[in-house]
Amino acid sequence: MNIGFDAKRAFHNTTGLGHYSRSLIHSLSVDFPENEYYLFNPKPSKNFKMEGNNLHEILPTTFLNKLIPSAWRSNWVKNDLRKFKIDLYHGLSHEIPFNIQQTKIKSVVTIHDLIFERYPSQYSKIDVQIYRKKFLYACRNANHIIASSEQTKNDIVEFYKIEKEKITTCYQSCNPRFEKTCSETEKNTIKKKYDLPDQFFLSVGSIIERKNLLNVCKAIQLLNTEIPLVVIGDGKEYKQEVKNYIQKNNLQKKIVFLAENIESNSLGYGTAADFPAIYQLAIALIYPSVFEGFGIPILEALWSKLPVITSNISSLPEVGGDAAIYVNPKNELDIAAGLKKIVEDTTFVNQLKEKSWMQAQKFSSKNAAAAVMNVYKTVC
Repeated sequence: MNIGFDAKRAFHNTTGLGHYSRSLIHSLSVDFPENEYYLFNPKPSKNFKMEGNNLHEILPTTFLNKLIPSAWRSNWVKNDLRKFKIDLYHGLSHEIPFNIQQTKIKSVVTIHDLIFERYPSQYSKIDVQIYRKKFLYACRNANHIIASSEQTKNDIVEFYKIEKEKITTCYQSCNPRFEKTCSETEKNTIKKKYDLPDQFFLSVGSIIERKNLLNVCKAIQLLNTEIPLVVIGDGKEYKQEVKNYIQKNNLQKKIVFLAENIESNSLGYGTAADFPAIYQLAIALIYPSVFEGFGIPILEALWSKLPVITSNISSLPEVGGDAAIYVNPKNELDIAAGLKKIVEDTTFVNQLKEKSWMQAQKFSSKNAAAAVMNVYKTVC
């Protein structure tokens, strides 16, 4: 098959959608080398390359397509799909080209979450309208839908009234780098590079209200420990709210924003290449998000044999299984109790580390690629 991808996120996104796209494309190209994979990228990337004998990056070539790459990606790309004789097109992040069904090219779309439908107040009204239009169009017109979790599958049925038979849950994997144990030399290099403390809790994710960093900071305050929290991620208004709390409660030395470190401007931070070593240096991942469609940081932690404290709601128990501590994300006392367990119960922590590795096997790159390929074969 000639399989095409909306590769915008694969080449340009440094967070969850980008990690998903790159990992899946790479795994498919390795595990199913009999196919040719065409990566439709609206503009050249400075950060990411995807290379392989059966991987082909396709950029817009005409003046108009280069001038308006967003229009090329969402509509005009159909001409290039025909040119390269694409059999199946996969919209990796909620979208498919307008009227692709008229080309008779089969299409699949991945829906990662419908958080904007559940929490519209956390988005601008115009963004909610745009997302709803794009997501709903993709769900109605794609030949099949891949959901990132059972939670997301149920949300698609609930909000968009799509029949369950059209949706398949395919759990994703994460960057294969997390599957490998970093050497002591590598970890020491990263520790020095980012001036990391000997012990630290880790928080990973955009600093927005849904990710719940403020309650994590409140839990750190309640725990009254010398172990700091290192934060990977950045934000705007909500981050300032968090920083106001930190200043008011004299937590400046206990909450470290890695993005504000001068070394964080390095390529290793921007592409997340340094993150596996950071995970393996931490003592626990703290991820009490209010809602997720999947939760890639949890999977990254599982591969890293890093104990996880996460929420007892949405998709997060699907990922964490029996290898995580579950808390009420709206209760800082509950979060603090989870932190206390990590600090004080060495036996329990060691048990979590072993369970983490076993749980991670369910989300291997091979399993993720095989599940998606099964969908492709069903559609074609």
